[in-house]
Amino acid sequence: MESLDDVIDDLIADRVIRRHRRTWLIVIGIVVVLALLVLVTGGWKQRVGRAVPTYDAPATVAAGRWEFSFTKAEIVRKPKTEYSAAEAELRVYFDVRNIDTEEYTSTSVGNKVLRLVPGGGKDLVDSSGARCRDQSGWVIVYGLPPESCFTKFEVEPDFTADQIEIGILGEQYVSDDGLMGADEDPYWHLPKAAAVVRLKPTVVVDGKEK
Repeated sequence: MESLDDVIDDLIADRVIRRHRRTWLIVIGIVVVLALLVLVTGGWKQRVGRAVPTYDAPATVAAGRWEFSFTKAEIVRKPKTEYSAAEAELRVYFDVRNIDTEEYTSTSVGNKVLRLVPGGGKDLVDSSGARCRDQSGWVIVYGLPPESCFTKFEVEPDFTADQIEIGILGEQYVSDDGLMGADEDPYWHLPKAAAVVRLKPTVVVDGKEK
């Protein structure tokens, strides 16, 4: 039969164990919440705690099968006329090189590779892909020098910004998990946030910089 001292010691030990267990549960809960926040925001919506590096242009970023060298950005305005409403678009200029050393495939830059990061928890804005040599969907060939291109983002007619942020997604060269008869050979897919580049846009109206 346990003595009173033994019972007291057991009670104290049990209380200490419960306290430590509660502390660890709180810590694990905090980690899970932070992980979910990073997942939901795509790694870059919030500047605080951003999961990917941020660079100021000019900057070069390698992501997946592409290497981008960002140079400048423009807010291109078309003033209202008697026959048309005012319009605006955001253009981001860059050189792009195909660095696909896995498949050596020639392809074009998709519209989800570059995203405008509005901030404030707003959804990312898809780009128009890459327009090179005055053609949309220009095919970038592996092994050739970089192509000078730009991409466009749809913005409001009164859009203005002292600084913009462009998120770069990089596809991963990995296989599926093999479930349900999926192909286990690796291929480019599952894009993930790679970096953010900040640019200070100039304003262009009727082809003239303001």
